[in-house]
Amino acid sequence: MRINCFLILFLTVFLSANAQITRLKVFEPDSTDSGFKIVRIKDVKLKYLTRSAKLTDPRTVLNRVKPLSIWYNRFHPTSFWKKVNKFGLNISEVSFVNWNAGGDNSVSALASADFTRNYKFRYLSWNNEAQLRYGLNAQEGRKLRKTDDQIRLSTTLSFRKDTITNWYYSVKANIRTQFSNGYKYPDRETPISRFMAPGYLFVGVGTSYIPPKDQFNLYISPATMKSTFVLDEALSNQGAFGVEKGKNLFLELGFLITNTWDTQIANNVQMSHRLNLYTDYLQSFGNIDVDWELNFNLKVNEYLNANIGTHIIYDDDIKFDEEIAEDGTVINPGVAKIQFKQLLGVGLLYSF
Repeated sequence: MRINCFLILFLTVFLSANAQITRLKVFEPDSTDSGFKIVRIKDVKLKYLTRSAKLTDPRTVLNRVKPLSIWYNRFHPTSFWKKVNKFGLNISEVSFVNWNAGGDNSVSALASADFTRNYKFRYLSWNNEAQLRYGLNAQEGRKLRKTDDQIRLSTTLSFRKDTITNWYYSVKANIRTQFSNGYKYPDRETPISRFMAPGYLFVGVGTSYIPPKDQFNLYISPATMKSTFVLDEALSNQGAFGVEKGKNLFLELGFLITNTWDTQIANNVQMSHRLNLYTDYLQSFGNIDVDWELNFNLKVNEYLNANIGTHIIYDDDIKFDEEIAEDGTVINPGVAKIQFKQLLGVGLLYSF
């Protein structure tokens, strides 16, 4: 028994030693130079696969590739400019057919455009704004009438000493006028206002408080030059809007406070507030000219919105109820009154 086991073990060792090992030709030398060798790895098809192995084809099959359903976010370099463009159109219409209570058919339209270009980086802030408004009303039985007319341009250049404070040293300029002639209806022959008659130009230096979110802006100027232009000969000869008769320009030096505030007071309700207070040092110090706008924008969807707004103006240079004698002499120069405008409209608003 022991001799049989010994013979079996001897034959096994002898056959193992003389067995020829066949290498898989996976690694083949790619160079005959004895100094170095480059080994190229070949694809070898395995004869036996394990259960967990998954074969994949590294080559992409183009007919199986689908386009992107969601476009990837492209890289945009950081810009310190904030740009806003808004175009709005509000239309109101009233129509009657056999209406027992009576009434006249009418259509009103108000077009608006707002452009903003603001730059803010570290110590420098530069705000530019343009507001344009024009409205018309067509009513059955009478001619077309103007309901709104405004051109407002403003620019403010500010500088601060460090990046912590919200107070800036500022230089501000703004101009305000209108597009077309204004009439005291139903008189259409004698215009009471024209383009740049009046035109108001404010230029001054002061300080501004501008928080980081830029929704609130307070500007205080102890030295502001107010220029009132009347570039119409007829209105200039009447001495309208505070200018001397025959003159086209009236200058004032005074104190100006300007405040703007835009905030969301409720869901889809945006409030916009603008207030200008000005008093002249030389002729009527303490008599304050007021220009105050308050608007509420109610957003229905991306393009449809409703707007509710008021505009109050008080200017001591604009007189009402003037009395003139037959020979042209002024009996009563009139008095300054509060001017009030209210707006309610529903329309389209496109912003980009």
